[in-house]
Amino acid sequence: MLKKNHYKTIVISDLHLGTENSKAKEVLRFLKTNTCDTLILNGDIIDGWQLKQTGKWRKRHTRFLKSIMDMSSSMKTRILYITGNHDDFLNHITPFQFGNISILRDHIIESGKKRYYVTHGDIFDTVTTNFRWLAGLGDKGYRFLLWLNKVYNNRRLRKGLPYRSLSKIIKYKVKTAVSFISNFEKELVNIARLKKCDGVICGHIHTPVISRHDNIIYMNSGDWVESLSALVEDYFGNWKIIYYSELTIEEKEPGLNGQSFSTLKPSAMATV
Repeated sequence: MLKKNHYKTIVISDLHLGTENSKAKEVLRFLKTNTCDTLILNGDIIDGWQLKQTGKWRKRHTRFLKSIMDMSSSMKTRILYITGNHDDFLNHITPFQFGNISILRDHIIESGKKRYYVTHGDIFDTVTTNFRWLAGLGDKGYRFLLWLNKVYNNRRLRKGLPYRSLSKIIKYKVKTAVSFISNFEKELVNIARLKKCDGVICGHIHTPVISRHDNIIYMNSGDWVESLSALVEDYFGNWKIIYYSELTIEEKEPGLNGQSFSTLKPSAMATV
C-alpha cells in the first residue's frame, strides 16, 4: 500500500496531452497518492500544436481531465490552469473561472511570508513568442529526440542497463543549451523582481530545479514527458521537487518503515 501525502500546493507542467509521449497515466497515479488544497497546472497541459497536426487524443488523456474535474468538485481542490505556448488557444477565454477551476495567463501566490510569480515561462522565450515557425521546427526536433530516446532505452533495457535520458544529457553537455537555460532563469528572476515577488514558479524548458539568484528563488516543476516531476509546498511554505520514480521505488520496497517516497532520493531534491 502506497503512503498518501497531502500538500498545500502541487505544481505540474508540460504534460502535453494529445502527444504519444505524454505520461497521462503516470500523472494520474501520482495525483491519487499526492493530494493538495491547490493544484497548479502550469502550462502545456494540452498540446494544441500537435493536435492540429499529427497528435492523437487518447482515452487516458480524457481520464486525466475528468480526474481534475473530480478533484475540484468532490475533493474541493482549487485548480489554477496557467496557459503555456502549446495550449495558447485557451488565451482567448482568459481569465475564466467555473467552480474551483480558474484559467489564467499568470498568477501570484502567497507561500509562507513570500510571494511567488507563477507563469509557464514561454512569454519570456523570444523563440516561441516571435518566431513561431522556428519553435515548431524545434518541437519536431525534440519529438525526434524522444523517439530516439525510446529506441535507445529499449536496447539498454534488453541489456539490463538503467534508463538514461538523451535530452537531459544534451541539455547539460551542449554549451548553447546550458547557456539558454541560464539566460531563461535570469530573465524570469528579473521579472519576479519587477513584480515585487520573492520568487518565480515556471515550467516550459522541462528542467526541474530549485535555485536561488541573490534574493530571488527560481523554481521549475519540470515535465511529464521525461522528468515526471512536480513541485510541492507544505503548510509552512517549504517547497521541494518530487519525482514519480520515487513513488515506484516505495512500491517496490515496502519494507521502508513507512518512509515517505519524497525522502528516498535526497540528492535529487532541494527545499526552500
